[in-house]
Order: sequence, then structure tokens, then C-alpha cells
Amino acid sequence: MIRASQRAHNAAGRRALPLELCFLVSVLLAAVCGCGSFAASGFNAEGVRRYQQAQYQEALTQFVQAIHEDPTGPEGYYNLASTYHRLGTISKRQADLDQAESFYNQCLDHDPENCDCYRGLAVLLVEENRTQEAFRLVEGWADRHPTSADARVELARLNEEFGDKKSAQEHLVEALTIDPNSARALAALGKIREETGQRAQAMANYQRSLYLNPFQPELAARVASLQQADPSVAAIAAPQDDPMRTVNRDSLQRR
Repeated sequence: MIRASQRAHNAAGRRALPLELCFLVSVLLAAVCGCGSFAASGFNAEGVRRYQQAQYQEALTQFVQAIHEDPTGPEGYYNLASTYHRLGTISKRQADLDQAESFYNQCLDHDPENCDCYRGLAVLLVEENRTQEAFRLVEGWADRHPTSADARVELARLNEEFGDKKSAQEHLVEALTIDPNSARALAALGKIREETGQRAQAMANYQRSLYLNPFQPELAARVASLQQADPSVAAIAAPQDDPMRTVNRDSLQRR
């Protein structure tokens, strides 16, 4: 649960998944990867518990042990990076932020398409006024992985954070061309469309995102608010320019 300084704070809230979710992924991996990964998941679990209690040094100890048990698993590195990022943000210690950056990069070494690590590292770079590096990071990810919808979503969010909604929308449409069932891209596109006055299209994006991933309470609340404010947008067809219109609705999201 990284907390960014104000301008990047919203981006941090959107980009960095909580440690609990990272741990859930580690549990699933443990089921198929053997005893080392299973032991690592236990240390990650205890580290998450300590993190939630603001016992950050104790959490770091657990995450280091998780890496010892499973040196190739990205979860331990991500959790270490997140914890050091949190510590550095609280204490303003550059050494902690440097450690966070190092562990984010190690996470990406072991999982070159780890969306959580890209988010966290991009937020860290923005916080340190290294905006161009943040853009190069995410743009490089998108270039290396032309079939990654997640990369386009994160690139869109970075553009949106700096006020370029037009580019953000273009990246999100591209993401949906790659993966028409991306609930994240749909929710993000709906937000931009709502902010630019395209409320009917925004509602269509929101509704489809919730169909694909119902576990989005904030988005569900936003849809309810829009419906109450303007009942005419409550039930509408997907707009013609959305590539998801003819896609099956039975796929689930990666995370």
C-alpha cells in the first residue's frame, strides 16, 4: 500500500496493488511451483500481516526470508520494494527510496511484465521528479510487449496524470484492441470519457467493466451515482467506436 506525495498520490492509489493482492498471487504460484514457493508464500503472508500493523522492519525480515526460500519469485522483491517505498515516503530517507527502486528492478528482472512493479516504480520516479524516466520506463514496457494491454493502461494513466487526456484515451483504445475484455482499461476509459462530457459512453464502459469484474466497489458506486443523476444513461448499448462490442463476455481478468 504505497502512499505517494500529492500529485502522484492518485497515481499511486491506482497503480500500486496492495501487498495483500501480491500475496494472493504468491499463494497461487506456490500451489504449482513446489515447496520453496510454498514456504515463501508463508513468509510473504506474515510480512503482509506485519506491514498492515505498520511493523515495517519486521515485514522486511519476512520478505527477505521469502526471497531466500524462492529467489526467482517476483513477489518477495515487489513486497520489499513496496515496504521500502513506504518507509522512504514516511521518513524522507533517500536510502530507503534507493532500496525500493533496486527491488522494483529486481522484481522486473524476474518477471519482465509485472504490472504492479511497473506501477510502483513509475510512481517512485514521478515522486522524485524523474518524470521522463517514468515515461521511458512504461513506454519501453509497451514497446517490448506489443501484446500487453496492461502496458497501454499504465501508459494511459501516466499521460492522464500529466493532463494529456487525448493520448491517454488513445492508449486505452489500443489496450482494448489488444484485450477487449480488460476491465481495467474499460474503467479507465470510462473515467476519461466521463470527465470529458461523454457520459453515455462512460456508462457503457463502466457497465461492461463491472460485468467482467464485479469486485470494483468504487466503480459500482460511481455507476449508481451517475444513474441517479441522469437516469437516461442507466441502460445503453456500447458505443460504436469501442472494440469490445462483439467480444464474448466470459473471460476473467488476470488480476
